[in-house]
Amino acid sequence: MADCQTPQALKRSTNKAKRALRARSLLLTTALLCVAWSVNAQPMTTGATEARFSVGNITQFKTDLNQGGDFDWYSFDAGLRVRHQVNSAVNVGARIGYGYERWSWQNPAAFGGQAPWGNISTPSVGLSLDYALKPGLRLGFSPSVQWAAEDGVGTASSAIYGAVFSATNTFSKALTLGLGLGVFRELGENKLFPFLAINWQINDQWSLKNPLPAGPAGGAGLELAYQINPQWTISAGGAYRNYRFRLNDSGPYAGGVGQNRLIPVFARASYSLTKSMTVDFYAIATMGGNVQIESADGTQTLNNSYDTGLGLAVNLSHRF
Repeated sequence: MADCQTPQALKRSTNKAKRALRARSLLLTTALLCVAWSVNAQPMTTGATEARFSVGNITQFKTDLNQGGDFDWYSFDAGLRVRHQVNSAVNVGARIGYGYERWSWQNPAAFGGQAPWGNISTPSVGLSLDYALKPGLRLGFSPSVQWAAEDGVGTASSAIYGAVFSATNTFSKALTLGLGLGVFRELGENKLFPFLAINWQINDQWSLKNPLPAGPAGGAGLELAYQINPQWTISAGGAYRNYRFRLNDSGPYAGGVGQNRLIPVFARASYSLTKSMTVDFYAIATMGGNVQIESADGTQTLNNSYDTGLGLAVNLSHRF
């Protein structure tokens, strides 16, 4: 005779099956992970390996919320990327990274005067594959996974996974153009975004490039740079960013999802300490900003736009 389960037991069994399915999906995704492919990567000779380590900090100063109150935050991030040129057609790579944001709120009226979230961690890992169909024409495939969550949340409910696809053509030594598409599953929401991939050395001093790799937070953006001399470069650019993260069970919106949407516009000054080490200084204006809370069951959404925020950032990178 078939086993008979109580509603509570059946619910536990169903939840266990769902967790197992999520775990299998995550393992499959992890096996295919890669870093966001970047059109700005330098050509490599067969058999060569390149690694790049970077560490940075961003501080956004006190910013007013449109419905009352204000907030400020700062972040720390570090990452290690490795690429290897297998042959003239295939380049593979891997990345590991970690990001941390610490938010402070003052009387946010739209959220009942309570801080909707505090500290957010975003560890991530990946692999990469870049394949040349013929000289100059390359395809990129970049699946990745990131765990984005407030302190106290496990990995099972905070995974963000997907892939970036790209196709580029090198028209000359000075110009590479292409198109990319990011497809991600982000905490109950599907995200699809196209972007332009560009690396244009206009002349000996001016260039137009993507300042950021495409990934879960959005497309790559654009940056116009001017090289003053071999040590100093200045630039200006912008991008669109929209990222989500799981909230913990002890806050006012237990188990829900937080979101920050913004358009960072920046000015950068970079100094080459050595041929392989560079420090970047940024002044940032975050425009079109909006913070949002979605309840755990998805039935309630609270959001609040915020004024243009000002910030500073510094980043140190070393290639070896």
